[in-house]
Amino acid sequence: MSGSVWGTVQGEITEVLSRTPQDVADVVAQLGDLQVLLNKATPEDDENPVAAFNHLYWTITSTVLEHLNNGAFRDSEFLTVLDVEFAKRYLNAMRLWGQSSPQTPHSWQVLCRQLNNTNVRSLPAAVAGVNAHVNYDLPFALIRTWTLLSTDSTSEDQHQDYLHVNDIFYEKIPHLRRGYLSTWQLVVDRLNGPFDDWYEDRAVEVARDIAWCDAKRLWEIRDDPRALSHADTSLDRHTALIGWALLSPVCAMLQ
Repeated sequence: MSGSVWGTVQGEITEVLSRTPQDVADVVAQLGDLQVLLNKATPEDDENPVAAFNHLYWTITSTVLEHLNNGAFRDSEFLTVLDVEFAKRYLNAMRLWGQSSPQTPHSWQVLCRQLNNTNVRSLPAAVAGVNAHVNYDLPFALIRTWTLLSTDSTSEDQHQDYLHVNDIFYEKIPHLRRGYLSTWQLVVDRLNGPFDDWYEDRAVEVARDIAWCDAKRLWEIRDDPRALSHADTSLDRHTALIGWALLSPVCAMLQ
């Protein structure tokens, strides 16, 4: 990695990433500011792979904020803390990458290394970002949330709120996915009918279910730093392998 991975907007992105969100509205604002700069980071490709994921993340989180403000969640404190802790992990990964730090999680390096690769389409890039954020970040964000709130995974209200986010994905995925498709892919998409939407929604649902189960498993070893560190490394590398597969030319053609 070079010392200026974000190109001409290195300083501006660094400034945005230095902020620490305090609530969901802060997360939405920070992701929005980051989106503008990510689009400028690659002038020849205003929808680079990192920007593609960030756009998806901003869209989902903006909708979470709408639902939160409308009282759709049973435990708004849990949802707010989880959303903030979840975002912190992504923002920190981007911060580390911008510093050319070897501490950047492998699962995020997979996507960030493609920043200037114009051959990587937006859809597989967004999927690879979801893979890193859900499969790697989400279990640890849940553990951090339970710790801060002095609770655990046994709360039914919290679990229902967690599942409600699946509904938000289901609501937004069709429009997001079609926005990433080329003309010929849109033709194929119409021929497939609702199947692609159903399949991708199920994929998100399964991934988030696994993340919840991983968090419950990791919660049991939270007081064992060595075991937790080993689990972190293992999950990071496993998620990175999935990311590489998602961005492989063969897999990308199927999306």
